Amino acid sequence: MKTVVGVSDLKVSANPEETIITYALGSCLGIAIYDRKNRIGGLLHVMLPLSKADKEKASKKPEMYVDTGVTKLLNLCYDLGAEKEHMVISVAGGASMKQTDREDYFKIGKRNFTILRKLLWKNGFMIDKKDVGGNRSRTMTLRVLDGLVTVNKKPIGSVENTAKEFSGRVGVTQIGWHKPYPE
Repeated sequence: MKTVVGVSDLKVSANPEETIITYALGSCLGIAIYDRKNRIGGLLHVMLPLSKADKEKASKKPEMYVDTGVTKLLNLCYDLGAEKEHMVISVAGGASMKQTDREDYFKIGKRNFTILRKLLWKNGFMIDKKDVGGNRSRTMTLRVLDGLVTVNKKPIGSVENTAKEFSGRVGVTQIGWHKPYPE
């Protein structure tokens, strides 16, 4: 079963038959959280870094912002039984959809990723795998059965999905299969 996560949206699941997918990750971030022991996962597609830009909109649509969206994603995973010590986090997107840094005045992709790293670090999380930056759009999937995360149909971290230079910038690719929790 495939579930699509739209822009400013999220989905969590403990259904091993489910694959969660999000499309068109340009400057937006796709954030996948997977509990390897309990096999619970979620995928969030955020647009903007901080909810303080529009608190009213953030209260209606917290998935739009990194700070409120990640909080909601974590809480929903916890509600399904996920445990912090077994969670792994993968991130994709954060690109500049302009050809040069000079053209990317607002640097939304870079700011999204910076805020995410700070938020996770302050809460005792580290990003396990990432495919961020560059200037290409991405599609990200999370397979709930085993935590396989793919970007553009390739496991992140695979030889086929290695870093490439884009106009002097490097898109780093490191997402892949999250090994199940040892029993």
